Amino acid sequence: MSVIDDYLAGVPEPARTTLTKMCGVIRSVVPEGTTETFSYRVPTFHYNGPLIGFAAFESHCSLFPFNPSVMEQFPTGFEKYELSKGTIRFPVGRPIPGALLKRLVKARIAQNEAKKSRKR
Repeated sequence: MSVIDDYLAGVPEPARTTLTKMCGVIRSVVPEGTTETFSYRVPTFHYNGPLIGFAAFESHCSLFPFNPSVMEQFPTGFEKYELSKGTIRFPVGRPIPGALLKRLVKARIAQNEAKKSRKR
């Protein structure tokens, strides 16, 4: 069991089901070599640095893309969510649609890969 699975096991419903579904979507698109850990006290997928994280709170769930500039690639799709500089908040029982989440994760993967190639 991973640290993310351990975290999810302790999350109350309906947030657990919501985040478990989202975690499955994220796992379906991350490249081999992606690790699961905690970053900033948040369950996080790492691939060439922090990729994306999520957490459950009492009244909402949050997704953390770790690079606010990625949101510029999504002029539509996230307008029904509460957004701040580095956070996408959504109701505990309503996950971000899988297709939109996949696009976001792929955009973050591309950002981290580009950052790594610039460091070479």
